[in-house]
Amino acid sequence: MSSGNDTQPQAFTKPALGEKEVTELVNRVFGLKVSWIRPLPSYDDQNFHVCVSRKDAAEGADEYVLKITNSKDSQEPDLIEVQTQAMMFLSAEGFPSATPYLTKDGNIMSLESGDTGAGNKKHMVRLLTYLPGTPVAKIAANTQILYEIGKLAASLDKALAEKFYHPSIKSLHRGQFIWNLANVPLLDQYIYALGQNKYREVVEQVIEQFKGKVIPKLSSFRACINHGDLNDHNILVDSSSASPDNPQYSVSGILDFSDMSYGYYVFEVAIAIMYMMIESPDPLSVGGHVLAGFESVLPLTEEERGALFLLVSGRFSQSLVIAAHTALRHPENREYLMITAKTGWKHLMKMFELGQEAVEKTWFETAKAYTSHAPA
Repeated sequence: MSSGNDTQPQAFTKPALGEKEVTELVNRVFGLKVSWIRPLPSYDDQNFHVCVSRKDAAEGADEYVLKITNSKDSQEPDLIEVQTQAMMFLSAEGFPSATPYLTKDGNIMSLESGDTGAGNKKHMVRLLTYLPGTPVAKIAANTQILYEIGKLAASLDKALAEKFYHPSIKSLHRGQFIWNLANVPLLDQYIYALGQNKYREVVEQVIEQFKGKVIPKLSSFRACINHGDLNDHNILVDSSSASPDNPQYSVSGILDFSDMSYGYYVFEVAIAIMYMMIESPDPLSVGGHVLAGFESVLPLTEEERGALFLLVSGRFSQSLVIAAHTALRHPENREYLMITAKTGWKHLMKMFELGQEAVEKTWFETAKAYTSHAPA
């Protein structure tokens, strides 16, 4: 759910291409004939599920996602290039990541003009392989898949940190990028969107505690490249069990690398915990299962564990404040923007009501139980 590379979530033009334009674009840029298309939800880009007709089934996949990047992010081709190459690298490493279908010119992306109703802006266009599976948001997530998602988050960051290189990799140092978890203090300038209420008071507490307790500790955290948005809509799963009472899930797809940036290992696990809490009937226990999976690959240090409560609270605050702010400016996209808010406020308020010590006790005791027996 990225919003550009600076501190202004509103400073972009969301593409608004019609189905006829998209059909023509796919043919002109990629040389493929569209059988059918349907729009997919998106925060600030425009996505389409595209099915193409082929003369020969051996020519490759026939389903893709056309990703049309917003006008602001489209001005940073190096960043999009690195993100796409990271997806290709992860796919080659065995992760279920999409890969691009090359343009007729042999490129992984193309800058195209489109009539967006805002001065004919240019948008970066990519055609990515369509990944099968069900979003985690649509299943009753059990402890087994929560553990697997934690493990995935650690394995993905570890692979990127240890093996991935690209000439433009410095573009992932995104400074004031509003969605980087280090930038929770930047929420100060958008908090007005919440109005005056108990929610705002809690977010103000999160920001102040974050400034005092997390920012000074950043230098002690282990740095890496973060996916940055392992939310319940960006992770796809398949059921690998015939038992409807106890389904065993495996991750079948990792979507949306547009929030990739340099960060820290502990950021990734905090982000995953926060998003896995959203749909859970027992949200406070979620953190322990995700943490156990993560630490099976990368045990956190004492400093990193000590920051976890505020990092999870910080991600809740980012999601809730930025969504409220963006919904003010783009009311037509309000329903999608406010998905997290439906339960997010309830979870954040509960965390603060219980307090850091009690929440951490639940998380750490649950995670500790995994060291003596396998995940449930």
